Amino acid sequence: MDAVVTRLADQIRGAAAGAAPLCIRGSGSKDFYGGVPVGAPLEMGELRGICSYEPTEMVITARAGTPLAEVEAALAEKGQCLAFEPPRFGGKGTLGGMVAAGLAGPARASVGGVRDFVLGVSLLDGRGELLQFGGQVMKNVAGYDVSRVLAGSLGVLGAIAEVSLKVPPVGAARQTLVFDLDQGAAIVQAQQWTSLAVPIRASAWHQGRLHVRLEGALAAVESNAVRLCASHAATALEPEAAAAYWSDLRDHEHAFFRGPPPDGQTLWRIAVPPAHPPLDLPGDTLVEWGGGQRWVFSDAPASHMRAIAERAGGHATAFRGAPERAETFAPLQPALERIHRRLKAAFDPAGIFNRGRLYPWL
Repeated sequence: MDAVVTRLADQIRGAAAGAAPLCIRGSGSKDFYGGVPVGAPLEMGELRGICSYEPTEMVITARAGTPLAEVEAALAEKGQCLAFEPPRFGGKGTLGGMVAAGLAGPARASVGGVRDFVLGVSLLDGRGELLQFGGQVMKNVAGYDVSRVLAGSLGVLGAIAEVSLKVPPVGAARQTLVFDLDQGAAIVQAQQWTSLAVPIRASAWHQGRLHVRLEGALAAVESNAVRLCASHAATALEPEAAAAYWSDLRDHEHAFFRGPPPDGQTLWRIAVPPAHPPLDLPGDTLVEWGGGQRWVFSDAPASHMRAIAERAGGHATAFRGAPERAETFAPLQPALERIHRRLKAAFDPAGIFNRGRLYPWL
């Protein structure tokens, strides 16, 4: 282990000896998400840098504190990307925080989420030991399940030290079309286009306007853009305007998200089957992922929002502004809770990492 990893391991061992909580911290860009951070900070910012990058293998390995901007700049030089478009939250996001939070952006429905691109990780566990899971090539799947479990774990199992990711090429062509549709029609239309194999990489509906991003081979994008425009009145965005729109949506700088939640309201993220009709949501709504992700600001109680999501076959997350942050995520079924508890005991027996960030009891 190098000096930075050794220092972190020593701090972990000291905390474990006294059962003192540690708050794993990269840049703090996602401190709002999950339960309130508690404990002494375990600073990961010095653990940064790209360890290896093989464009021909489409694999990059970097340390957890590496800013996403640094990773994406290196990928862009070779025409590759983080296809799932993780939010960067003001340009402060880090690679480790990206995996720990498990958040993905507009392209999530078409390409997959964070866990689908993680090939391997190294992790400092609750004993201060550096563990390695998975590998640095796509055909090496040893320990792959553990790497996937860490995506979205919010650091409750340990401090991610290094990550290897698949990095596919950027699509050869892009075109963003805008349609004037109500929410129900937008959801139906997105499902129909998907069934017809239209190369939709991302979609978003808000206040009567559906934005659709086509991406892929030039011929496929151009022919489908012509077809969609011929069958539905549409406006094509200029490339710069389109790039700005999707970047703002990805980073929660879109007008819907901008600024803190209105007084007394919570920003809810509701995951439902994409084809489900509009939900009876009490507040302004933004729909992504072809209908699969629905955002709403509401002052309705958590029980009401979760009931709406459950009736639709989904679940609700109190993403930001919740008065009671311990209720961020929907309660687990007993069998899943038992699995979470066993994982926590195995990786963090003293219970020092990110107490209460994922669930109050974890």
